[in-house]
Amino acid sequence: MKRIKTLLTVSLLLMAVQVCFSQRTPDKPLPKWEGLADTPQMGWSSWNKFQTNIHEDLIKDIADKMVEYGLVDAGYVYLNLDDGWHGERDAQGFIHEDPEKFPSGMKALADYLHARGLKLGIYSDAGTNTCACYAGSLGHEYQDAFMYAHWGVDYLKYDWCYTNNINPKGAYALMRNALRAAGRPILFSMCEWGSSKPWEWAADVGHSWRTTGDIGISFMPIPLRRGPDGRPLWKALGVMEIVEMNEPLRQYAGPGHWNDPDMLEVGNGMSVSEDRAHFTLWCMMAAPLILGNDITNMTPETLAIITNREMIAVDQDPLGIQGLRLKKDGDLQYWFKPLSDGDWAFCILNTGDAAVMVPVDWTALEVNDTLSGRATSFGIVNYTVRNIWNPAAKPFTTLAKGRGKQRGQMVPVNTQVVVDPHDVVAFRLTPKQ
Repeated sequence: MKRIKTLLTVSLLLMAVQVCFSQRTPDKPLPKWEGLADTPQMGWSSWNKFQTNIHEDLIKDIADKMVEYGLVDAGYVYLNLDDGWHGERDAQGFIHEDPEKFPSGMKALADYLHARGLKLGIYSDAGTNTCACYAGSLGHEYQDAFMYAHWGVDYLKYDWCYTNNINPKGAYALMRNALRAAGRPILFSMCEWGSSKPWEWAADVGHSWRTTGDIGISFMPIPLRRGPDGRPLWKALGVMEIVEMNEPLRQYAGPGHWNDPDMLEVGNGMSVSEDRAHFTLWCMMAAPLILGNDITNMTPETLAIITNREMIAVDQDPLGIQGLRLKKDGDLQYWFKPLSDGDWAFCILNTGDAAVMVPVDWTALEVNDTLSGRATSFGIVNYTVRNIWNPAAKPFTTLAKGRGKQRGQMVPVNTQVVVDPHDVVAFRLTPKQ
């Protein structure tokens, strides 16, 4: 009976693919699915912690813990299988899951996740092979898309290994078309590492695109290593290296199309301060928040960082504007992000190795953001300032009345904050009426 059902499924999929190809107009692209990433996507991915060592029981355990620890309620709804889930292609060319790793099948796993308020993400590659040398999607784009839709997949991360002599614009547009033709809304996460500057051309192709190479477990830049022949070896990128590459691209991000500086390394070995700074910067840059730690075994400090509702709200703000770095001052960086209803997120980052007492002169931090058309007015507008990472701290205001020579004059209030090494302070500024 199981064999009959399998043959029937394959036959139906073949018919669907044939119908799709017969109705395609080669010079008329299909639109990507809209409404799936009006704010940056949030979820968890298996790669950073488990690489290809994934299996059904692990994924179910992760799913249960994401519900138990409140991650789903906080917005982390995608549970993404990265490289290593693949089995073989059958005689008709359809991909199947590894039967030893996923004995119940991918559709059953999707049903398990959906019943818990989660969505299933999956991984493939535009080349002949994935980066871990499993079957890539080249030449099978429509077959794979229809199989994903049949399984109930909600998210596709599409990598760029083994792609010699392939045009990325054509390859990613082809998979976009295939996903649309398959008939199930699937978020399309492009992982081309920024090699062809996808931010310049992919807004109507994917919902996000990688802007950098792969992240590593390091806050500061990772030293370059060279092989015996003197050539540079592949290396992961530190958090601050990625920030330098992603920050200048803010004009290309917005609802439905996001700059992706790669997955989060929070909880994977950096200090608590570095984890907090890393998470804050991703939120300030309106980046997808894809966790990469072991959800089943994390510290209370890690859980507190990734479930900070006010910081997540900065990332998920519906205005959809990537934050800007206003200025650098030695080891200090000053960041602002325009938010809905006239609010601003503001943070100070300390990349140095010693704590710094920072006097905040609000009038020296005025922002005139031509991208969003927003500007601060610290000289005339009274902002209520709330500490995002220390909500117990009493809110204060940026201006005070009656402290100047003239009665009722508004005088800027200078604030002093301590910023620990490799750490941030972050605030939400709300204009008072």
